[in-house]
Amino acid sequence: MKQITIIGIGFAALSAARKLRQLDAGVEITIIAPRPELIFLPSLIWIPSGKRKAEDLRIPLDRFLREQHIRFVAGEATGLENGGRTVLTATGKVENDGLIIASGGRFIKKLPGIEHAILPCEGIAAAENIRDRVAALKQGNIALGFAGNPNEPSAMRGGPIFEFLFGLDTQLRREGRRGEIGLTFFNPMPNPGNRLGERAVQRLMAEMDKRDIKKQLGHKLVGFEADKVKTEGGEFAADLIIFMPGLTGNAWFDNTSLPRSPGGLLKADAQCRVEGNACVYVIGDSGSFPGPDWMPKQAHMADLQGETAAENLLAELNGRIPEKTFKVELLCIVDSLDSGMLMRRTPDSEMSLPPLGLMHSAKAFFESWYLRKYR
Repeated sequence: MKQITIIGIGFAALSAARKLRQLDAGVEITIIAPRPELIFLPSLIWIPSGKRKAEDLRIPLDRFLREQHIRFVAGEATGLENGGRTVLTATGKVENDGLIIASGGRFIKKLPGIEHAILPCEGIAAAENIRDRVAALKQGNIALGFAGNPNEPSAMRGGPIFEFLFGLDTQLRREGRRGEIGLTFFNPMPNPGNRLGERAVQRLMAEMDKRDIKKQLGHKLVGFEADKVKTEGGEFAADLIIFMPGLTGNAWFDNTSLPRSPGGLLKADAQCRVEGNACVYVIGDSGSFPGPDWMPKQAHMADLQGETAAENLLAELNGRIPEKTFKVELLCIVDSLDSGMLMRRTPDSEMSLPPLGLMHSAKAFFESWYLRKYR
């Protein structure tokens, strides 16, 4: 009986596990992660307004793992041995016939003073910190921005910052506090969000103008202080800084011989195979994949890669040539608490819709639909 190990328990990992079980009822599946739970990161944007609470987004997976006959090992990967056939953890070794790495990415925290910024996608505690800081703020300015990995254009996640930005604007207006609290969006690029497509950028910038959100664009970031953002073009005051840095690979990748991309991620081919390693696959934020430089780091893409890796790994284990590739598609709704802008990009097309109340409802519906299989 084949033994497959998955490192991680996010979107990519769980999609791979479900696909493996769907295709092969007998394969042994082991997941290695700190806790048997899924954090629904896309809805962190709703914590500051109170639309969601921690318990809404922390999904225990004990029942799911039991019903899918998946073994869970509590721990974190620390390295690999035997060409990936042995996963090292702080609590022992886990053997496998096939390995899928879905342990996510790591935020680059090299900017001086980054400890003064809240990194919202670090998890529930970060979003709750934003909630509490905003609630306590009587007047001043909130600065929100993102940056990338200079060596890996695709290793960034800017979409949530736009959602926090527009969501906070809506929230503060509802509370009657927007006149006392300013919002500033900052980014080192002159056209931030261009990975969403040219029309999407124009729509996002126009929405900021409509909402009287200030912009600080096109200047390299120098660092942060407790009350300011510093760039090569000058500095500006900020009573709260919400920042999303670029992504790089996990620290434990350094304890392996796996090939790395210029940005520090695991180098993969179009089938999600880690180059030069038999039966070792990578999916989601951990990997660097061939394709356009706008290929997103988002849950939708991670799901597509997870299913692709599962199918190809089973094919390889059964002596067949892995041939399946994943669809490259950026699909998101930039939410603002009461409406949302649907944006989609493929290699052949771009689409960007204006803010619609229906899209906010659609995003909430998708959350409940997606989590139904795990609750």
